[in-house]
Amino acid sequence: DEFEIKLAEYIGVKRAVVCVNGTNAIHLCLKLLGVESNDEVITQPLTFIATTNAITYANAIPVFVDVDLDTMGLSPKSLQSFLDANAEIKNNMCYNKNTGRRIKACLPMHTFGHACRIEKIKEISDNYHIELIEDAAEAMGSHYKSKHLGSYGKLGVISFNGNKIMTTGGGGVIVTDYEELAKKAKHISTQSKVHHAWEYNHDQIGYNYRMPNLNAALGLAQLEQLNTFLEKKRDLAKEYQKFFNKQGIQTFEERESEQSNYWLNTIILNSLEERKIFLEETNRAGVMTRPIWQLMTKMPMFQDCPKTSLKNAEFLEERVINIPSSVK
Repeated sequence: DEFEIKLAEYIGVKRAVVCVNGTNAIHLCLKLLGVESNDEVITQPLTFIATTNAITYANAIPVFVDVDLDTMGLSPKSLQSFLDANAEIKNNMCYNKNTGRRIKACLPMHTFGHACRIEKIKEISDNYHIELIEDAAEAMGSHYKSKHLGSYGKLGVISFNGNKIMTTGGGGVIVTDYEELAKKAKHISTQSKVHHAWEYNHDQIGYNYRMPNLNAALGLAQLEQLNTFLEKKRDLAKEYQKFFNKQGIQTFEERESEQSNYWLNTIILNSLEERKIFLEETNRAGVMTRPIWQLMTKMPMFQDCPKTSLKNAEFLEERVINIPSSVK
């Protein structure tokens, strides 16, 4: 309870509900906002697989729209184009007129802690009666226009996995300004057990998704250090920018009005071949570097899902590398 209260205060929302991990937090958000079997959920193909897996846990169908080159997050232009071509409003709900399925939610992701164009995505989603959930798994401590990422949508999710900027070992949190949604999240994440001094009563299907107290205790200690972590991350990003810019290599940097946590420092090379050479040479030398994720649309589970042109996502997939980003 203390961890939830302090998280809500730090992020600037009314409620926070901690979970076992960010993936099941996204799953809960989809359930809370009424995503049902065979609904469509719009997301981006350039993301960690947890985003898309959570959609399938709700028996929904991912729809992939392109990303912006300067955010690596879901593109409002691509979203608008997809909806203009495919969406129709019936009874205040959005439907895909080509598939007949309801388009229930939009799930953009703030890649590596950098803000996507969340204000415009929210505006478009609202216009089409589509629920907005922010995958801010990588964005603890990141802000856009002084507002913490994850707090723009009706619900947002942040991860505290072992590799995140602050950790609880494993863990995640749902953040929201909607009191009733927070109460429901807490209820169904604890097996939907109705409070009673001794009876075991459950009023709906629930999940064992609540964060254990030991993890929350670690989270409280980490939260005390978060501002120090953020300062060190940003200092490291500046050092990388100076170094790589001298080599003529592009570093990925925050946009105007944005304050990124620089969770993973990122460089963009000129070609797939250049990326391959860089990865081989650095890892051979004992420096761990990694490519960005493989596009979700290339995976056998998702290759038949609806999608727009993905030229920006494909461009980035071939060129982006993450470099060591520890706060030490």
